[in-house]
Amino acid sequence: MRMRLVGLALAASSALVMACGGESTAPAEAPAAAPAADASHEGHTGGRVFFISPKEGATVKSPVQLEFGSEMFTIAAVPAGEVAVVRAGTGHFHLGVDTDCLPVGEVIPKANPWIHFGDGKNAIEMQLTPGPHKLAVQAGDDKHATMAGLCETINITVTE
Repeated sequence: MRMRLVGLALAASSALVMACGGESTAPAEAPAAAPAADASHEGHTGGRVFFISPKEGATVKSPVQLEFGSEMFTIAAVPAGEVAVVRAGTGHFHLGVDTDCLPVGEVIPKANPWIHFGDGKNAIEMQLTPGPHKLAVQAGDDKHATMAGLCETINITVTE
């Protein structure tokens, strides 16, 4: 049987193959049941984050009420203390104002234009200047690294 290691530790991959037995019908990426312990999260399968409100193209007044959602991905507070291993399929929201999504595996800066929701919350009320704004909601793992498919951008216009 041919095995491709994609972003998982050798021991985890070997244990998964031995536990499942036979040939896998899964894509070349790691199965969803396997814990993804490295920052690249190449094993991330499915899931998405998105804006519940406002919607793409909305015209809003400031302060703007922003709310985020997720599907097939767990949103939770970052564990207290030093994080040694990130939890598979789990992370928290980050909001970027007037910016694009960051590349996969990049650590989201704890600085402007990013706001971290390490407490696991999914909403914020914020003042935005009048005019057009691009907003990005991006999930980060327990070490704030980005993952494939877990970012969405919208464009809104603030009237006052």
